[in-house]
Amino acid sequence: MVDRYGGDVLGGDWRAPRRGRSVELAAEPGTVVEDVETGWVGAVVRVEKAGGIHVVHLEDRRGRTRGFRLGPGFLVDGSPVTLTPPRVAAQARLDAARAAASRTASGSVAVAGARAKVASGSRIFVEGKHDAELVEKVWGADLRVEGVVVEMLDGVDDLAGAIRDFAPSRERRMGVLVDHLVPGSKETRVVEEARRLRPFAEHVLVVGHPYVDVWQSVKPGRLGMDAWPVVPRGTSWKHGICAHLGWPHATQTDLAMAWRRVLGSVGSWTDLEPELLGRVEELIDFVTAPTRG
Repeated sequence: MVDRYGGDVLGGDWRAPRRGRSVELAAEPGTVVEDVETGWVGAVVRVEKAGGIHVVHLEDRRGRTRGFRLGPGFLVDGSPVTLTPPRVAAQARLDAARAAASRTASGSVAVAGARAKVASGSRIFVEGKHDAELVEKVWGADLRVEGVVVEMLDGVDDLAGAIRDFAPSRERRMGVLVDHLVPGSKETRVVEEARRLRPFAEHVLVVGHPYVDVWQSVKPGRLGMDAWPVVPRGTSWKHGICAHLGWPHATQTDLAMAWRRVLGSVGSWTDLEPELLGRVEELIDFVTAPTRG
């Protein structure tokens, strides 16, 4: 039946531009487009970010190159397109993000869906709360998968007594991380005595890092420093560090907040010095090694 009144002028997409609506198009290298405003026609040679915006560079048939802001305002074969970042680059970023997500903070491959094991008999002991929190932040996921618990010693002055109390054995190993384990230090003498303790010696591994405090195992650049400052003898190390950084340090609350800032600068193993990384990994390997018959 013929509609003698004609079609509805408002029917359909009457707002559509004459050339059609713009569609998204990835700015892959080699794609030939025309910039509507200038009439420049060229093939995409690269896309980069400059000044917070994406810029697409087009090379014309004479080899000249011009840059344009990525987005709407281009034509392909007369049809409008909105250029988007190339899929190859976007996919590479996505792959990198997925790879990062598949790693724990320690750099180990994350075990998807794994539940924490029931705690094993073996333990890793550290000197204090800050050491324990740092180990948990970086190695916590690994330790939960292995069922290894980290405990605090509150110092190593009586390390031999702590070993006797724990009574390590072949099925119940004991790993110990000691601060400031350098030749001639008090800690070195304490550790040498503990390592000779019978009948536990072969089931105990005591290792240490050279830093006065575990704070110092964080790379100084993460806190805006070229190096950790040398604190004069007679001055509390933590107080001296906070003073150098301009942080409050009059009370224990101030020092606790300072540690929060130090710990907050650590996102993964890449933020720590190798002298600590190697020792913690050594302890984990020791306490999780298969028991030999």
